[in-house]
This record gives sequence, structure tokens and C-alpha cells, in this order.
Amino acid sequence: MNTEDTTEKFRIDKWLCAARFFKTRALVADAVECGQVHINGARVKPAKTVLAGDMLTINIGQKQYEVEVLALSNRRGPASEAQKMYRETDASRQRREAMAAQLKAQPQPFFFRGRPTKRDRREMERFKKNN
Repeated sequence: MNTEDTTEKFRIDKWLCAARFFKTRALVADAVECGQVHINGARVKPAKTVLAGDMLTINIGQKQYEVEVLALSNRRGPASEAQKMYRETDASRQRREAMAAQLKAQPQPFFFRGRPTKRDRREMERFKKNN
């Protein structure tokens, strides 16, 4: 009997859920199937085994994370434990911060829910007069 057979395998979908990149395993599976997760530059399936030292590229909306796997776990614990499971690269962190600053600098869209209030109507009139 091999001792390798008794070692626990860590699937990428379970690891991403435990590391708190996604809220549910269903969301993780969808993201992996759609090609938003790469291990060492290769597209993977949800059952792919992840190992310590692997480099992951994770796309979530407009954010892109490049992380190195430090620890393995299938259990979804507190956020403080989840952050110890990976290390984000400096380039990835800087790119995300630059993207956040760029999005913050853009003007916010002007949306109404339902019928505009008196205040909303006055703001629309003021906007029309200025343009």
C-alpha cells in the first residue's frame, strides 16, 4: 500500500473557496470553466490538483490577481487564515490599486430608481442648464 494514496488531494475549486476568492464553490466552478483561473499559465478544470508553490492567475470582474499558493486547505475558515494561504505578487497589487484609482477618478453614473424625487428633478434641470 502506497502512502501517496492516503495523502489528501487539494482541488483548485475547493482551494479557491477556502482562500475566500469566491463566496461559493458553484461560483468557483463557473469561473474555472469560463477560463478565468489559470495555474502556472495554463487553463484548468475545477478538479485540477493545486500544489504549494503554484502560481495562480485569477480574474474576478475587472480585477486580476496573481498569487502564489503557500498553504493548502479545503476548509473555509476565517479571513485571517485564508490570507495566510497565498501571497499576492507586488506587480498584481500595484496593478489592482492603479485600476481602483482610475475607476474612482471616473464620474459616477447618474441613475434613478423609480420616479425621480423633487431633489432629483432639480438636479436634472441644473445639469441640463449647464450643458
